[in-house]
Amino acid sequence: MNHYDVSLEEAAKRLPAGAAISWGLVKPQQRGPKREMSIDQIVEKAIEIADKGGLPAVSMNRVASALGFTAMSLYRYIPSKDDLLLLMQEAVCNISLPLERPPHEWRESMREYVIGTIGIFREHPWYGDIPILGIPITPNNLRFVDWGLRPMRDMPLNDYEKMSIVLLLSSYARTFGMLQRDIDRAIQAGSSQEEFSGLNYSAALRALIKPEQYPNLHPIVMSGAYTGENDGENTVDNDLEFGLERILDGIEQYLNRKTSGGTAN
Repeated sequence: MNHYDVSLEEAAKRLPAGAAISWGLVKPQQRGPKREMSIDQIVEKAIEIADKGGLPAVSMNRVASALGFTAMSLYRYIPSKDDLLLLMQEAVCNISLPLERPPHEWRESMREYVIGTIGIFREHPWYGDIPILGIPITPNNLRFVDWGLRPMRDMPLNDYEKMSIVLLLSSYARTFGMLQRDIDRAIQAGSSQEEFSGLNYSAALRALIKPEQYPNLHPIVMSGAYTGENDGENTVDNDLEFGLERILDGIEQYLNRKTSGGTAN
């Protein structure tokens, strides 16, 4: 048996407990009173708590209490809070994926991938608060990676280029998703769109931003573009779409250079 050929039992030993559980490789311990919970119930309750109170509201004690059990009972199913967080991430990524498009619609496919990823951050605001500790290794998270790779199946790219493009798209989705999440949170907390965009502070900024200190920012503040004034003159319309289209333009240019035999670096 070489380094890459391992049994399911060996795979379970090499994965974090939460990841092994997500693959169905670990069964809850049998000791103690008769089991009346399931891993799915525990994870579902933890997500419910996080959706209402954020990630700080989630603890093994809080989840167990909400289910009518003790924290020690929970540990027979999920060994630690870190494993619980991993399983929560995994669960909310179990979404329906759009149908596969024909190869020539790769831009639309990548756009769907980014928008779908952003939706997770908005629907479950705590999702982005969980630290990234490594590459995706759980089934639904890997399904997202596979989704991101789907439009590149027949492209003239090597595996490293494909994975780098998935990282580019997912990084953009993560950044924009967390930004939109923070806007949602601010508005829910009582802020207005005008306050968040800075529109209420336009006059003050015009008085404070001097051209000798901010030679590049000054004309943008004076035009109203910095705080979103004069929307009728806005040629961007949607920041998310504008940024995403420029990323897709870059990928398209890279592909054109690859297919024409030019240098793609």
